[in-house]
Amino acid sequence: MDLLTGARGLAKTALLLVIVAVPGPMLFAQDLSPRANTITPLHANAVTLNDAWNDGELLLEGAAPIADGKGRFNVLAVSCYHSLSFFGRSANVTASLPYGVGTFKGTVLGEAASIYRSGLFSSTFRFSVNLIGGRAMPLSEMKTWRQKNLLGISLRVVAPTGQYDPTKLINLGTNRWAFKPELGYSRRLGHWVFDAYAAVWLYTKNPDFFSRNAYVPGTQAQTQDPVAVLETHVGYDVRPRLWVSLDGNFWQGGRTSLNGVENPATQQRSSRVGMTASFPLSPHQALKVSYADGVYVRYGGNFRIVSAAWQYSWIGKPN
Repeated sequence: MDLLTGARGLAKTALLLVIVAVPGPMLFAQDLSPRANTITPLHANAVTLNDAWNDGELLLEGAAPIADGKGRFNVLAVSCYHSLSFFGRSANVTASLPYGVGTFKGTVLGEAASIYRSGLFSSTFRFSVNLIGGRAMPLSEMKTWRQKNLLGISLRVVAPTGQYDPTKLINLGTNRWAFKPELGYSRRLGHWVFDAYAAVWLYTKNPDFFSRNAYVPGTQAQTQDPVAVLETHVGYDVRPRLWVSLDGNFWQGGRTSLNGVENPATQQRSSRVGMTASFPLSPHQALKVSYADGVYVRYGGNFRIVSAAWQYSWIGKPN
C-alpha cells in the first residue's frame, strides 16, 4: 500500500469514526413534539406516516480532524397510536418504525470521503399517562370536557432493532437500548396552549462497537452519558383541529466513552427552534407539517429538518 492510498484510507476511516455517533442518538435529542400530552377519548386510534428531510452540517468541535462535514438523509416512519384507561387516568401507547436513506461526507487530511447508508433505524415505543387534569373518558363525555391544566408522565423506549453490523462503523441502528422518562405540563388559555417538558435520555452499553474486523480483531464497548432535555411549545387553535405552534428545546450531556476512556469533546450542549402546523383534511384525516433548525449546536449534527405527516384516526373500529 503506498502512502497516498494509506492516507485516503485513514481519511475515510476517521470520517466514519465520528459520523457513526451522529445520526441516530442526536436525532432523538432534536425531537420537537408539540401537544404530546393531548387527551383523546377512550379507544382512540391513529396511524401516522411521517416523512422527514434532514440536511445540514456535522459540527465536531475538534473531536476529529474533519472539515466541511455534512449530512443529508431522509427518514420515513410509520406510527400506530391507541388510547386507553390506566387506573382511571387517560393513557396512550405509541409504536414507531423508521426507515432512513442518507449520505454523509467530509474532508479529512485533504481527502474527500462520502458514506451512503439505507435501512431501518431503531424502533421506538412510548407509554404516556395523565396524572392531573385528564381522566379516561369516552367520546360522549369528551365532547363537553374542556382542558385547563394537564400534568403527565411518559416513558419512551428505543429498542436495538435498527440495521447494525459490528464490523462496520456506519450503522443506522445503535445496538443498545435507550430510555427517555419525561414529565410534561400543558395549560390552555382560550385558543392558546402552552406546553413544557423535562426529560432525560438514558443509554445502555453497546458491547460490540466497531469490532471483529481488520482494524479491531477483538470487541470494543461504547457507552454514553445521560442527556438532559428541556422542551417548550406555544400553540394557537385557529379552529377545531387547525392549529399552529412555535417550538423550542435545549439539551446537554451525552459524552461518549470507548472501552472506559471518555472523550470530553463529545459533550453536547445545543438548542433548536421550529414551527408546526396541523390541518384537518376530513373527519378522520389530518396533515401536519413542521420545520426546525439549530439555534446553537455545541457538538453533533446541525440539521435543518422539514417534515410532513399524514394521519388517519378513528374511535373503536375503523370506518
